[in-house]
Amino acid sequence: MTASPRPSAPLRLLAVHAHPDDESSKGAATMAMYASSGVDVLVATCTDGSRGDIQNPAMESAPHPKRDMAGARRLEMDNAAKVLGIRQRWLGFVDSGLPEGDPLPPLPVGSFATLPLGRAAAPLVRLVRSFKPHVILSYDENGGYPHPDHIMAHRVAVEAFEAAGDPARYPGTGEAWEPSKLYYDRAFSPERFRALHYALEEAGLQSPYAERLAAWLEADAEGHTPPAPTHPTTTQIECGDFFEARDDALRAHRTQIDPEGFFFAVSPAMQRQTWPWEDYSLIQSRVPADVPETDFFAGLR
Repeated sequence: MTASPRPSAPLRLLAVHAHPDDESSKGAATMAMYASSGVDVLVATCTDGSRGDIQNPAMESAPHPKRDMAGARRLEMDNAAKVLGIRQRWLGFVDSGLPEGDPLPPLPVGSFATLPLGRAAAPLVRLVRSFKPHVILSYDENGGYPHPDHIMAHRVAVEAFEAAGDPARYPGTGEAWEPSKLYYDRAFSPERFRALHYALEEAGLQSPYAERLAAWLEADAEGHTPPAPTHPTTTQIECGDFFEARDDALRAHRTQIDPEGFFFAVSPAMQRQTWPWEDYSLIQSRVPADVPETDFFAGLR
């Protein structure tokens, strides 16, 4: 195995996401914060987003996404990356779509989630070996939520973290590089939603989180405690100054994000007061790491 040396500037962060827009709804303020501080931040987008539905009523009659959804989302991704101050690369796979029905229909042949792991992970291994990230950020085993492309994005991120440092694996994809730390995003942390829910209620405002919290609370007969997460929060990145950038990046994905919708229910100012962090789980570290943490690069600086 080829271990990464203790880095000199810049530090490098690679975030692996399933579709264009996922980078803006999960960890965007963290990425913008790190990019502004001189960290080289790169998003790897696994699929083209071509099977996404239009989620913004204002875009229902727009001709471009109806004619070429992948092309429209490529432009949106470029705009979001500029807002966040990050770089972005496409891994080149086709969106699998979200199957619906009972029984569920098969996924489209050749789409990302249908591929053998080695084939799906090879472009990411190549990217890891060329970009040489110190930290990789991805989703948990459930994909954050169980979309087949999110689950496959998790699988390829873990595979690349494990394999990129072994010169015997994935021959022909570059010189071995071993990332130091692997994190899972906790964008849908119950603790965060609960805090925002109560902050809205105390301010006399309607909360959009009540139904989601009720579903979590069903696991507890007393109705007091949400079900335990698969991976607890180990790392909170304070990034409240970049919540506006995150929201602007979300709005850049015009086909997918309703500017009057769920993501904008709580003002950035209230979020800064209530929960000025984004939450993550440290899954593996090849450098000494003490949790809880406040920095992805603890142990590397």
